[in-house]
Amino acid sequence: MSDAKSLFERRMLEALVCPVTHTTLHYDAERQELVSKSARLAFPIRGGIPIMLVDEARALD
Repeated sequence: MSDAKSLFERRMLEALVCPVTHTTLHYDAERQELVSKSARLAFPIRGGIPIMLVDEARALD
């Protein structure tokens, strides 16, 4: 069951887009972030919930 849940969560994350540029996000499992290369922002995932607020995002170098 955990494999099905993991697949579902992964597909849900892949369906999200950057709130700034509306482009695809890349999931960084190690840092638990969704990364927008075009906006140069990383949105945190806390408790399994993506926080898609620009004020909460980390700027990328």
